[in-house]
Amino acid sequence: MITEASVETFLDELASGRPTPGGGSAAAIMGAMGAALVSMVCNVTLGKKGYEGVEAEMRSVRDESERVRRRLTAMVAEDIAAFDGIMAAYKLPKATDDDKARRAAAIQAGLRRATETPLDCARACAEVIALSRRASEQGYLNVISDGGVGVLAGFTGLRSAALNVYINAPALKDRAFAETAIAELEKLVELCAAESEAVYRIVRDKLG
Repeated sequence: MITEASVETFLDELASGRPTPGGGSAAAIMGAMGAALVSMVCNVTLGKKGYEGVEAEMRSVRDESERVRRRLTAMVAEDIAAFDGIMAAYKLPKATDDDKARRAAAIQAGLRRATETPLDCARACAEVIALSRRASEQGYLNVISDGGVGVLAGFTGLRSAALNVYINAPALKDRAFAETAIAELEKLVELCAAESEAVYRIVRDKLG
């Protein structure tokens, strides 16, 4: 799996002339990095003198961030599979009317999956942002900047995932689904833009 490769190999794959992995996979990695940084803030805080009162909260945040990190890491492969599914559908035969109908249905199914996958990624990145606030508000001061980087990575992942929804949703014939997905996404982006900036300010203020 691509996520088991080295960072250098993954970047080489991104830079290659092949369409996958692409922006959707990168979005998931960004979100996963954000979650990992949240976990790091929690892990460093645990056991620190003066932070005994927040240990239960830090454990809770860490457990949630690790769950989200696993989910986002799995989305790297899911994004690749979604794109490959669309490409396979476009290559289906179209010699007869039945062929054309099957091909059209397969393309629509592929486009729906390619819309749902980044939308799920955006939702997970929104969780990273929420967890970043909790870690940054109560975490060990000497690693609080990492909480700030975590929230920025989460928001970048969310906005990157959003672009992958925007590129696929217009081609969906199920307009009700497409419009619902876009409406949810735009609400997420709006809310998380404000939240990520708020967490950044919390961190920046703590740094003096």
